[in-house]
Amino acid sequence: LQITGLIFGGIGMVGTLAATVMPQWRVSAHIDSNIIVFETMWEGLWMDCVSQMGIRLQCKFYDSFLALPRPLEVLRVLMCIAVVLSIISFLTAIVGVKYTHRTKEDAQGVSIFILAAGIAFLLTGILVLIPVSWSGGSIIHDFYDPKVPVPLKRELGAALYVGWASAALLIAAGVMYCVF
Repeated sequence: LQITGLIFGGIGMVGTLAATVMPQWRVSAHIDSNIIVFETMWEGLWMDCVSQMGIRLQCKFYDSFLALPRPLEVLRVLMCIAVVLSIISFLTAIVGVKYTHRTKEDAQGVSIFILAAGIAFLLTGILVLIPVSWSGGSIIHDFYDPKVPVPLKRELGAALYVGWASAALLIAAGVMYCVF
């Protein structure tokens, strides 16, 4: 159970980092009346990218942290905290697993590390779930809003799916360690 939790936590940690740096949070495909997609836009937490006919990809980092919209700033901060907390959780879980295999006498010390790792994994999973779901909800809301022009409508990007999967794995790892 500990090894499975460690594997889930490790995959969740890598997924959290990947979702944070991926530019595919909001994806736009300008199709209009054409069948061929000429331009695809990706909007992420750190940069915007434009792909023209799948051949040329241009990415540009956001110029200033202060010029960003407030929700994007909050999403960035939450995901950065989640990345740091996932690394701390994973390291705590490694220490707990090492102590479990080394010593059988100090069950109290082992259970403190395991419980701390479980709680940290749970908190990290919830912390990843908040910005990913918030972003997904706003994308869906804007997509069905008739006041938003068609070129500004976005679809759910791959980073959101990676974030949801990572949150599920982190919560599962947290539950495994808390139950243990």
